[in-house]
Amino acid sequence: MNITELARILKIPTQELRDKLPELGFDIGQKAIKVDDRTANKVISQWPVLIKRLEAQRQKEKEEKEPEAEQAQVKKEIKIPHFITVRNFAEISGIPVNKILAELMKSGIFSSLNERIDFETAAIVGADLGIEAVLDEKAGGQIEGNENKLKELLGREKISDMKPRPPVIVVMGHVDHGKTKLLDAIRRTDVVAGEAGGITQHIGAYQVTRRNKLITFIDTPGHEAFTAMRSRGAKIADIAVLVVAADDGVKPQTIEAHHIIEAVKLPFIVAINKIDKPEANIDKTKQELSNQLKITPEDWGGKTICAQISAKENIGIEDLLDMIILTAEMEEDKIKANPGAKAVGTVIESHINKGEGPVATVLVQNGTLRVGDMLCFDGKMYGKVRALKDYRGQSINEAVPAAPVKIIGLKIAPEVGDVLEVGLGERVKANKMQTGRQERFVKKAEEKEEDKKVKKINLIIKSDVLGSGEAIEGSLAKIDLPEIKISIIKKGLGNITEGDIVQAETNQAQIIGFNVKMPPPVENLARDKNVSVKIYNIIYELINDMKAQIQALVEPETKRVDSGRLKVLAVFRTEPSSQVIGGKVIEGRVEAGGLVEVLRDKQIIGAGKLAKLQSGKQDVNEVEINQECGIQYEGKPVIKEGDILQFYKEEKVYKKI
Repeated sequence: MNITELARILKIPTQELRDKLPELGFDIGQKAIKVDDRTANKVISQWPVLIKRLEAQRQKEKEEKEPEAEQAQVKKEIKIPHFITVRNFAEISGIPVNKILAELMKSGIFSSLNERIDFETAAIVGADLGIEAVLDEKAGGQIEGNENKLKELLGREKISDMKPRPPVIVVMGHVDHGKTKLLDAIRRTDVVAGEAGGITQHIGAYQVTRRNKLITFIDTPGHEAFTAMRSRGAKIADIAVLVVAADDGVKPQTIEAHHIIEAVKLPFIVAINKIDKPEANIDKTKQELSNQLKITPEDWGGKTICAQISAKENIGIEDLLDMIILTAEMEEDKIKANPGAKAVGTVIESHINKGEGPVATVLVQNGTLRVGDMLCFDGKMYGKVRALKDYRGQSINEAVPAAPVKIIGLKIAPEVGDVLEVGLGERVKANKMQTGRQERFVKKAEEKEEDKKVKKINLIIKSDVLGSGEAIEGSLAKIDLPEIKISIIKKGLGNITEGDIVQAETNQAQIIGFNVKMPPPVENLARDKNVSVKIYNIIYELINDMKAQIQALVEPETKRVDSGRLKVLAVFRTEPSSQVIGGKVIEGRVEAGGLVEVLRDKQIIGAGKLAKLQSGKQDVNEVEINQECGIQYEGKPVIKEGDILQFYKEEKVYKKI
């Protein structure tokens, strides 16, 4: 028998059969083309038992090795610097990269192999995986990363030059728990009305005055797709407000937001919202906070302020602001900046405006930013400040510490999280800079030869702002199917262009747009080139559509289900491709429409299909054990009296994503 035919009967790939046969005691050689009939029949008849035995042996070996590996891992201690890439962390700790990435995702952090994570994050991930991480103060010498770059710049300031600045407050929590309504109540503007689906889509920053004190608020989206944006919002804030709905309690994004707050060691206040609702249960909400997040409210003997509010009915808002001011006063030693220094700020949003070009929203964290200042990042010149606009959209000449400001005049849109500083840097052409920055948005195809069978969905993502594109990419990364690969060949800002259509056609990709437009000429070109373009303004609709598309590509797995066995008592008629026989069911039951294997002396000698099943000269759907019946067998006519017929069906099982 050809080994390919044997593999087909056993329903496994030929090479896998070659690999397994030696382990099962049949050493036929890796280059064998055929096997003798006796060996083939022995393999076929004993295959289920042999496979179970092999799996049991492998499982036993695995169980014996796991305790030793776990014991070695628990005792392990590693030294890491303030910042470390995920790849280096995996190498130092000996933990597989995919485990680290999965653990980061559980904490709401989406990272690539080459992205840096801070020591606190690495320590938390390490602890969850049995590694004790110790900070290596000497490592690296020079402080690295945007976060530490800012610390380094602020560390150069003289204490005598540092002046109090407004506190920066980040508002976090689960989707639809009322974060935007809270800010709406604080600043008396209707933001929710302008948000698609009632969900905040971008990071925004606003300032309000309370008791003659200025407070800066950062609004971070609460939908799970914007986890990365929430994380960035926390890293530039002084105090967090964790919003929890009194009628809904602690939810997944509440837990993730709390993880982020803990990781960056932010002081925080809990705002229990929607207390006006009839179904609101404040005590139950506090109980969930205590049990799930280990947050003990002040009135329960703990240290966490839990303010009860209703953003919709404007209840408790002033008390919450007073609590924020009180918390800020307790942290006043840390909430300082030097307004006389050269400006330094972190990018909290970035996009391309048709009339204004690259535009960045920056939170000034030290110094005073003025119109005419030259801005650079990482030693590269980013452009000159031609105009500044405050959070109301009004033009201003300068922005002091803790002020959110929109900058117009940049040569290129920076990344969210970049630390821009006033100064002179190397002049680089915008297209060269853009090419370099886009490299981190493009997933390189590092597929090996054996991965060629993997189905691929090539995507081009165009979004209005960087945060949206990053959030889409992070959500798609959660869809983990080994047989289907989502490859983002390009991610960019702005409306869909003819160049995008051409690139999509070349790479057999589809285009996803988020809060962008497609001009009529581009739409006509897409139709001519047969390029799929879909535009969304609500992210979970986009994700659901992608899941449905991926589900349609998932090949079903074929599962064999044995139903019964029959002993042949008589052969009534034999034709070239069929036989009519009579027999008695000796095990299970015989079902009409099934498949048949013919066994003689426990060896499979043929296979076919059950075309017709009769009992008492009547067509029936099934015959139970110990009953006699007649069947019409379709297949090679090899059945003789005394043979055993084994009946089974093949069912298709679809994997759900």
